[in-house]
Amino acid sequence: MARKYFGTDGIRGLANGPKLTPELALKVGMATGLAFTRGDYAHRVVIGKDTRRSGYMIENALTAGFTAVGMDVLLLGPMPTPAVAMLTRSLRADVGVMISASHNPFDDNGIKLFRPDGYKLSDSFEAEIESLIDSDLTPRLARGTRVGRARRVEEARTRYVEYAKRTLPRDMDFTGLRVVVDCANGAAYKTAPEVLWELGAEVISIGISPDGFNINDGCGSTAPGALIEKVRELRADIGIALDGDADRVLIVDEKGDMVDGDQVMAVIGTSWHERGQLAGGGIVATVMSNLGLQRYLEAQGLLLERTKVGDRYVLEAMRGKGFNVGGEQSGHIILSDFTTTGDGLVAALQLLSVVKQEGKPVSEVCHRFDPVPQLLQSVRYRRGKPLDDKSVRALIADAEIRLGETGRLIIRESGTEPVIRVMGEGDDAALVSQVVNEIVAAIGKVA
Repeated sequence: MARKYFGTDGIRGLANGPKLTPELALKVGMATGLAFTRGDYAHRVVIGKDTRRSGYMIENALTAGFTAVGMDVLLLGPMPTPAVAMLTRSLRADVGVMISASHNPFDDNGIKLFRPDGYKLSDSFEAEIESLIDSDLTPRLARGTRVGRARRVEEARTRYVEYAKRTLPRDMDFTGLRVVVDCANGAAYKTAPEVLWELGAEVISIGISPDGFNINDGCGSTAPGALIEKVRELRADIGIALDGDADRVLIVDEKGDMVDGDQVMAVIGTSWHERGQLAGGGIVATVMSNLGLQRYLEAQGLLLERTKVGDRYVLEAMRGKGFNVGGEQSGHIILSDFTTTGDGLVAALQLLSVVKQEGKPVSEVCHRFDPVPQLLQSVRYRRGKPLDDKSVRALIADAEIRLGETGRLIIRESGTEPVIRVMGEGDDAALVSQVVNEIVAAIGKVA
């Protein structure tokens, strides 16, 4: 059943656009508060946000909604998504909320929800909240002394900084490493540089001047050009690029070359395997992860468990099958020994610990396999269901036959925007490029 408000990662859309308004945020607060009310005690919710100007508007609307149904609200201010998940548990909250559109432009925003244990909601729970949103909630509002209160949690950043540092052994420090970190003018603009500095690294920070409009704008994991330039200019050992809510990370080596999430998972997975720390006999990744990663892990005697796109599905597989390392090629890395969602900073710390232990350049540490030629293109559409078109379906079927057993073709609709993503990979780069371009052109004609 299609959902009306929730996509693959909460509710997301243009702030004050057709999907995400203060009115909806108010109803989300009321509906979510009611859905998580269990028993007759003082319930509480933690709310964090990234640095978008519209975050103030949505934060206040959500606060009104939660307090209207009797929940006390703890406001964290600008805080990474994984910090909100952690603080939901640490502060014994009944629900956690992150206001962010992650890597999207500043004029988008979103609402992500967490259970008391810090995990994202299931599809069925989101469906329950959607049903409540569309119902008459007036009879269930709190009255008189039962209306909730709201206050700011001043020590939230300090709690997360200490938590992130504790994911490393006590004797681990990064003295001697020159690190450039790009915080995307987003939620981690204070926490990430602070953690790295307290662990002994020489830290050069960029993307730490948010103004409400410059989040992800020419910076961060979606636009690593500035980071690459700075790493080369300063001859840094490593560059770390976070996205707007800091739940994903990409790495730049000392040569200025990009390292994607597949290589990061390979580094962490095999290093944990060598230490006897890896659970499940492998890692979990999505269908978008490179075939080269799968071949590399198989050569190490490890599994690659694939899921559909979305870190929530990666996490479901990890929990269901006993894995503790998983993630996405885009840089969502989940290390369930420490986190309940993707945490770009914690993943970067684990990778830096391997660099420090091995005493090798990042370019050597992070080149675990040669990626199979892969091409990903996106097609924006305005109407209809382009993938249901007969000519498009016929072309896709033909392309799958041409790629054969040494290639893969993944075509999917984005869960957060009206975009179709076409990914092809295989040992024959020219063939991959040809089939992807043909499909993209065909979709464009009917979109």
